[in-house]
Amino acid sequence: MATMTSDTAEKKAVAGGGFLITEASPADCFFPEDFTDEQHQIAQTASEFATNEIVPASDAIEAKDYAVTRKLIKQASDLGLTSVDIPEEYGGLEMDKVTSAIIADNIAKQGSFSVSFSAHVGIGTLPIVWYGTEEQKKKYLPKLASGEFIGAYALSESTSGSDALNARTRAVLSEDGQTYTLNGEKMWITNAGFADLFTIFAKCEVKEGKDAGKERLTAFLVERGAPGFTVGKEEHKLGIRGSSTCPLVLADCRIPASNLLGEVGKGHHIAFNILNVGRYKLGNAAVGAARVCLGNGIRYAKERKAFGKSISEFGLIQEKIADCAVGVFVGEALSYRTVGLIDAALAAVDKHDTAAIQKAIEEYAVECSIVKVWASEMLDLVVDDVLQVYAGYGYVEEYPAERAYRDSRINRIFEGTNEINRLIITGWLMKSAMSGKLALMPAIKKLMDEVMAGPAAKEEREGLLAEEHTVLASAKKLSLFAAGAASQKYMQQLADQQEVMGAIADMIIEVFAMESAVLRAEKTDAKSMSAIAVTMARIYTSVAMDKVELAARRIVAAVAEGDMLRTQLAILRRLAKRDPADTIALRRQVAQHMIGAGKYSL
Repeated sequence: MATMTSDTAEKKAVAGGGFLITEASPADCFFPEDFTDEQHQIAQTASEFATNEIVPASDAIEAKDYAVTRKLIKQASDLGLTSVDIPEEYGGLEMDKVTSAIIADNIAKQGSFSVSFSAHVGIGTLPIVWYGTEEQKKKYLPKLASGEFIGAYALSESTSGSDALNARTRAVLSEDGQTYTLNGEKMWITNAGFADLFTIFAKCEVKEGKDAGKERLTAFLVERGAPGFTVGKEEHKLGIRGSSTCPLVLADCRIPASNLLGEVGKGHHIAFNILNVGRYKLGNAAVGAARVCLGNGIRYAKERKAFGKSISEFGLIQEKIADCAVGVFVGEALSYRTVGLIDAALAAVDKHDTAAIQKAIEEYAVECSIVKVWASEMLDLVVDDVLQVYAGYGYVEEYPAERAYRDSRINRIFEGTNEINRLIITGWLMKSAMSGKLALMPAIKKLMDEVMAGPAAKEEREGLLAEEHTVLASAKKLSLFAAGAASQKYMQQLADQQEVMGAIADMIIEVFAMESAVLRAEKTDAKSMSAIAVTMARIYTSVAMDKVELAARRIVAAVAEGDMLRTQLAILRRLAKRDPADTIALRRQVAQHMIGAGKYSL
C-alpha cells in the first residue's frame, strides 16, 4: 500500500476481533520495540519539534493566535510531518500508518496544537486522499501537504451529534448540473476559524440506482470564501482553548459540481472510514499526552519536599506514578498493535484500490474503537493522578497539570463518544458472529460445553508471565460466557440493551489491553530490554481481570435470576478464580524505576 518503514508486512494476518477467540504470540504483534531506525528518527524529529517550537508558543496558542498555529503547521510541513499519509505524486511522503501514528504520539505535547494538527493531517486531508478525483487531488493535496492550506471536516450538527446520518444540511444540484447549493449549519468544527478547505457532509437526492429519489449523506469540498459560506463565532471551551472550534453557516452556498467528493449518497462510507483512522490516531495522541503529563508529575514529585523528604518517597504518591506509567505502557502496546495490524493488511493492497484500502482498515473497526475508548479514559486517569500529585499547585494555571486536566476531557467525546464506540465494539462483534465471519458462536458453544462438564485440570504454562497468560485465558472465557448468556437472553434484541452491550464491550476492551500488555512484555523481555515491562504487565493483568469479573457479574445479574443466576454465578467464580498478585510491591518497583529515570522509561 505505502512506503514501508517497518516489518508489519511480515506479520501474520489476523482477523479483526479475532483476539477474543485466538491466541496470539509476540511475533504476531507490532509494538514500539519493533520501530525501525527510521521510525525512531521520525519520532525524535516530531518530539524535538514539539518541545522546541510548539510548547514555547503555548501562551500564543492558548490566546487563539491562529497565525502562530498556522506558522507551526507550516514548519511541521517543512519537516515532512504533515504529509506522511499523502501519495508522493501529490507532494506527500506516502509512508506507513505506524509512522503516521508515531507523529501523532510525539507531537502531542501541547493539547490545543495537537488537536489542530491532527484535524488537518487526518480528517481534513484523508477524505481527499481516498475519495478525491484526480483533479481534486492535484488541486488540493500539494497545498495541504505543504501547509499552504489547512483542512477541516464538518460532519456534526446541533441536532445530530452522534446520529450523523440524521443531518439536516441539504445540497441541491442545479438544473444544468453545474453547481450544488448547500443550506444548513454545522457545529463544533475544529480548525474552522482559520481553515481554507472544508469537507462538508449534507443530504443530497440520489438520482439513480436502488436509492433513486431518496436523500442520502454526501460529501462536498467547500473552500473558505465560497458564496453563502460563513464561519460563526469561536466557542469558549473547557479545554483545548487554543484550538479553533466554530459553527459553519451555509446559506445558499454555491459550489461547483466538481466539488462533489466521492459519489452522491456515499458520504457515510467517507465519514465512517475516516473516523476509524481518527480513532486509533486519537489513541496515539492520548498516549503521548499521558507520557508528557507523567514526566511533569515525576519531576515535580522529586522536587517537592514535605515532612522533611521528597514526596516521591511516599507510598501513595508512588502508587499514582506507577499507575500512570502502567497506563502509558499498555497504551503504547494496544495502540501500536492496532496500527500494526492495519499496516500488515494494507501491505497486501494495491495503493490505488481505494475500496480495498477502506476494507482493510474497516476490518479493524473494533480495535480502532478499543484504542479510542481505552486511551482516552487512561489519559483522564493520568491527568487526574498527576494533578493530585501537584495538590494545590495542580489547580493553578501556572503549573502544567491544570491545562492537561482540562484538555484531556474532550477525547472521550471526539471521534464518536465513548458510549457510541462501546456499542460499535459489541455490535460489530455480534454482527460478525451472526454472519459467520468471526467464529464467536462456535467458541461460545465450546465454552458452554466445557463449563457444564465441570472443573478441568489447570493448564500448566512456563515463562515469566505464565500466570498472566492463565488469567488472560480466563478473561477471554469470561467474556465469551457473558456474551453468550446475554445473547441467549435477548437474542436479536440485544442491541436495545445498551447497558449490557456496554458491559460486554468493557470486557472485550480489557481482554485486548491485557493481552497487548502481556505480549509486549514478553517481546521486551526476550530482547533483554527491560524487566520493568514484565512488572507492569503483571500489574495490569491483575487490575484488568478485576474489571472483567465485575462486568461479568453485572451482565449475569441482568440476564438471569433464581437457580439460573446461582448457577451462572458459580460458573463465573470458577472461571475467575486466581491468586491475587501483590500489586503494592509491584507498583513500588515501577514507581522507583520511573522516579530513578526522572520520566517514563523502560
